[in-house]
Amino acid sequence: MDITLAITGASGAIYARRTLALLAASGRVETINLIVSSTAEVVARVELNADIKNAGTAKINAWLGLDAGSKLIRVWRLDNFAAKPSSGSYKQAGMIIVPCSMGTLGAIASGAGTNLIHRAADVCLKERRKLVLVPRETPYNAIHLENMLRLSHAGARILPASPSFYHKPATIDELVDHVCYRILDQFDIPHSDASAWTGEEVQQ
Repeated sequence: MDITLAITGASGAIYARRTLALLAASGRVETINLIVSSTAEVVARVELNADIKNAGTAKINAWLGLDAGSKLIRVWRLDNFAAKPSSGSYKQAGMIIVPCSMGTLGAIASGAGTNLIHRAADVCLKERRKLVLVPRETPYNAIHLENMLRLSHAGARILPASPSFYHKPATIDELVDHVCYRILDQFDIPHSDASAWTGEEVQQ
């Protein structure tokens, strides 16, 4: 499958990097169309000490530890409205925005897109393809909640970056993995079941 992944300027760049790595390693994804906002570049530097400013495919491959010559990831400029994800005639499984800022979420909810991330998300909605938004914000105000409800009604899946604890995570990576596995679940992409609920019965 082909899939689009966008990274916006909310906190949580670690979720984006891990989701990209899992998609690349899944064996189910042929092309990842990557779109990165300018604010996301700043967040990645602050949170992960990563330099992905104006990153091309080679730099992104290095960031993820992929082979330098891998063509799995295709990077599209934020202002490139001629990119493949901007057209409904481009067949793909859908789109993930991780993390998804409230500004991006609001722009998509209003239909007033000004960049390729907004346009690609709008295309997924109009073509009834999967659109998974991963907000990382707290607390939510009424506008955030109304925008999320509006997008849910339009067909988007709202998947907050809210890790669970029933799998007894011991590291930050294990918390991050749980959220990223739930993202992959939305596209039926296999992954480790390390954090899956086992259905254990409570002893009386």
